[in-house]
This record gives sequence, C-alpha cells and structure tokens, in this order.
Amino acid sequence: MRPPAGPRRCLGILIMAGKVAFISSPRYLEHYTGLGHPERPQRLTAIWEELDSRGLKDKLLWLDPAPAAEDDLLLVHEPAYVELARREIASGRAMLSTGDTNVCPKSYEIALLAAGAGITAVDAVCTGRARAAFCAVRPPGHHAGPARGMGFCVFNNAAVAARHAQQAHDLERVLIADWDLHHGNGTQEIFYEDPSVFYFSAHQLGNYPMPLTGKGHPGETGAGKAEGTNLNCPLPPGAGDEEVLAAFAERLAPAMKDFRPQLVIVSAGFDGRRGDPLGLLDITDEGFAALTAVVMDIASASAGGRIVSFLEGGYDLRGLAAGVATHIEALLG
Repeated sequence: MRPPAGPRRCLGILIMAGKVAFISSPRYLEHYTGLGHPERPQRLTAIWEELDSRGLKDKLLWLDPAPAAEDDLLLVHEPAYVELARREIASGRAMLSTGDTNVCPKSYEIALLAAGAGITAVDAVCTGRARAAFCAVRPPGHHAGPARGMGFCVFNNAAVAARHAQQAHDLERVLIADWDLHHGNGTQEIFYEDPSVFYFSAHQLGNYPMPLTGKGHPGETGAGKAEGTNLNCPLPPGAGDEEVLAAFAERLAPAMKDFRPQLVIVSAGFDGRRGDPLGLLDITDEGFAALTAVVMDIASASAGGRIVSFLEGGYDLRGLAAGVATHIEALLG
C-alpha cells in the first residue's frame, strides 16, 4: 500500500490529499456512566462493528490518541474547573457537581484522552498525514463550558482542537459546525467573544439544554469583535433532512464565503437521527451524507479540505452506528 500523498500548495491554500483518519481507543470503554445510562460504552463498539461490516476499516488511517495535557485544557477551560473535575473524579463521585455528567474513577484520564484525540486529528490533517479525520471518543464535549461540565461532557473536545490548531499550526480562522440534536452551549460560551472561531449550531428547539441555559436562539450572534461569528438555527420537533440541510446550505455556507475558515471542525452528533430516544428530529442517513457534503464543500473552498469531526451524541445504537458510517463514507468520497 502506497503512503498517503503529502500536501501541496495552490494559490496560498494548503491542499490535502491522502486518507481519512479514524482516531479511537478501547480505553474509551473505561468511562463507565452507570447501568442504563444512554451515553454508554456500547456506543463505540457498535460503531467499530458497523465500520467492519461495511468494509471501511481498511480504508481508514487508524491512529491512536495521546492524552491532552492540562495546559491544553486551559486553552478553553478555567483552571478552577479543571482542578474541580480532577478532584471530584478522584474522590469517587458518581456525578460532577457542575451538572448531569456521570463519572467513574477513570473518567478524568479518559476525558484527557478524548480531548487528546482532537489534537492528534488536527496534527494529522495540518501536516498532510490525512485530509480529514473522525474522532470516535467518549465522553463527548460540546456542552462543557469554560467553568463547568454538563450534559455528559467533561471537557470540550472540539474547542480544545480548535485552539490547538491556532496555537500549534498558526491557523487564524476555524469553523465549528454542530449538527447534534442539542445546542452546544459550552462551545458557544467559549468562543462567543472570539472572532477567530465561528460557531454554528442546528439543533432541536426547546430540547436540552435550552431550558436550562436560555441559549441557542437565533438572536445570539456573538459579542464585541465577534459579532456575527455565532449562528444558531433551532429546528422544530419533527424537522428532518430538508430543514437541517437548508440551515447548513442556506445559512452556514453563505456565511463561510466571508469568514473563509482554514479548518472545519464538526461536532457530529447523531441523536438527531430518526428514532433516537432523546430527540424528536427526523434526519436520515441520506441527510447526514448531504450535511457532510456541505461541510466538505466549505472545507474545500478555503481550508484545503481539512475536516476534523468529533462524535457527540447519538443513543440508538443501530442508528448511531449507521449515521457515523454514512458520515465516514461521505468523507472518503
């Protein structure tokens, strides 16, 4: 098998060729959330088995994640929160005091490994080792804000990856596109006053955590110099492929013509898929393929095709596995 082609430059844009990387680890199964909890280890085993059954395993560049350092976490989280999470998990608590995030004694080190997967992925796509990457990690991240974990999330994996891309690879503009059923309130909060990171979310109106945070509405567009770099598109219960694709194609894509991201990060939740037990959206696998095509077009226009996707939600095992496999098939082209 020939090695993946290296990067080439065209009109000042770094164009990536080569494979799609898949970053995951059996260690993510050690984050135990309790009997009957929807964010359970079987989510990952279902994904791995689906990739195998579709013959996708040999088409991917499999990479092992390295744990993030605490300094990486401090790029997006307050020191007091990082210390609180470390201390509470070490004490044997079953849930973080900051929100509904179940933990076990190994959860802190596994959360470091989840954040580290994004660093591994960013390094792979920014050095030409891969042109895109999918991070199949636990715990998820987009609800974790600067000073709290909540919604099954300990640290914000996508936010750490965005900051690492800026710090280590001198990227000036990063897009985080979020199609999870739930609003990524943590990601919005982290970057709300930062014009270098554009946050976009299409999510179910009124679902968690909107009633708790009061956030996720169209009027929230960023503050100060970041005005215009936050875009929320809440969707009514029952919305499906047509509505979510319109949000991405008619709202996000035009905005990216001006923002011109140099890296596209996707908070890829699959709990908006038809039949998920935690939501009332009706997205099909074909819909996720179409969403992937939109973000690939955005990445091709200004980011040299560079995409890093993170597993967020998705709690029907068969539906989750099918959605992830469809997303990866679309990334492979």
